[in-house]
Amino acid sequence: MNELVQEQHGAVLLLRLNRPEARNALTSALINGIGAAVEEAESDPEIRAIVLTGTGDRAFCSGMDLRAFANGDKIGLDSGPGASYARFARGETDIPVIGAANGTAIGGGLELLLGSDLIVASSAAKFGLPEVKRGLFPAGGGTNLGTRIPRAAAMELTLTGDLITAQRGYELGLINEVVEPEAVQSAALALAERIAANAPLGLAAVKELVRLAQSDPARADERLGHWQSVVFSSDDAKEGASAFVEKRAPVWRGR
Repeated sequence: MNELVQEQHGAVLLLRLNRPEARNALTSALINGIGAAVEEAESDPEIRAIVLTGTGDRAFCSGMDLRAFANGDKIGLDSGPGASYARFARGETDIPVIGAANGTAIGGGLELLLGSDLIVASSAAKFGLPEVKRGLFPAGGGTNLGTRIPRAAAMELTLTGDLITAQRGYELGLINEVVEPEAVQSAALALAERIAANAPLGLAAVKELVRLAQSDPARADERLGHWQSVVFSSDDAKEGASAFVEKRAPVWRGR
């Protein structure tokens, strides 16, 4: 069985974690598969958004497969597809990513979801970082939760280790849209298609600058000048203006 299913829907690449018997837990093969898919998407001008989801309705992803790890499965994130996966999980890909939480996402599963720019969630899903209940802490990006939701709420989730519902996640600003379980993938694809209809360079600029504005404001100011130079002098900027005047849909070239 292919652990990662890939489907192209127009300008959107759908990636589906396909290990439902293991709650879509991450193995080295699955991580490398995601990394390789991201590399290909970033080099393909026809792909302008990515949707990440899981198979089944029980879990989006339960994090690292501890059984596989105990059996010697080695996960490398320093080079090749593993490094591309690490960028993806940190939200550093050039392409906008929509997380489609088909089921519960806790621990490493939620940390992977936090790499998404937007999240669509099943109304039946729950979310949390329970590591402190197990003598650990969320070291895979979970401690950055306060960049996505109010600090007091981030402290509550990480200090108690308790789970929250999708509706509570929506109220906190973690989740963009809550839908019925059977509608998660279609809703995420619809959102991705709205994003993919926009100019690729503008999308890349917005994605990087909005994230940096929270994590590193000084760096965001520096990169703003770079992106202004690149985007405002691009062929796509001219095309956007021409399409507006001519009352037609723009044809983006990503340059």
